[in-house]
This record gives sequence, C-alpha cells and structure tokens, in this order.
Amino acid sequence: MRLDGFGLFVNDMAKMIRFYRDVLGFEIKEDENTSNVYLVKDGTLFLLYGRNDFEKMTSRKYEYIKGLNGHFEIALYVDTFEEVDSVFRMAVQNGATPVLEPELERWGQRTSYIADPEGNLIEIGSWNKPYSNKDA
Repeated sequence: MRLDGFGLFVNDMAKMIRFYRDVLGFEIKEDENTSNVYLVKDGTLFLLYGRNDFEKMTSRKYEYIKGLNGHFEIALYVDTFEEVDSVFRMAVQNGATPVLEPELERWGQRTSYIADPEGNLIEIGSWNKPYSNKDA
C-alpha cells in the first residue's frame, strides 16, 4: 500500500477551501462547489470532504470535535527560522487561530502552531536548512 493523501471532514467547505488555498497556498484541483474537494501541496493530495455528504454516502452519523482538535496535526516545513516567524504571522493575520507562538525547541527545531477555521492543528516548523537536507 502507498499513502495516497490525507483528508479532513469539514463543516464549512467554502471557508476551509479559502483557508487552505489562500492562506497556506494549497492548489485546488477542481471546482470548489463539489462535496469532495481535492487540493495538492508539494505533491501530496489533501482532500476536504463535506461531513453531511460523507454521512449520506456511508449511511452513518459521526461525532466531530468542537474547538481545537488535538487528535492529529498537519506539519508544514519552511527552510529557515525566519520563515517560521513570517509564515506564522501571515497565517494569523489571514484568519488562522494562533496556538503556539514560534519558539526554538530544545531539540533544535523552531516550531509554531496554528489552527484552521475548524480547529485542526497545523505545525509550521524548520530545522533552519532546506527541506532536502533537513534529515541529514
């Protein structure tokens, strides 16, 4: 098996599309008026599923967390510590909820956290080197 993508079940599709497309730079792959919207970030498929449509498709009801979602995070990498700070500020100015201001962790990574409009956690971090060398 191969990981094909990552999906979120969303309540307000239009708001979530605008956030991921306009604030975080995800590329939308189709008309945004569909019940399942595919976005791509750096070659990774990112799916937004309308909660109501998914429930109809599976003939089940689901429980959804309200507020900040502490079940997972989406991690975004930038090449420099300065970019962590600037991307964090830009995201908050454009509607992200600040969760953790940028800080240098004891293990050497500069990291910060924001939340999208529905409370999903997003890490913005860096090892202060290009992505291709971050694990070297």
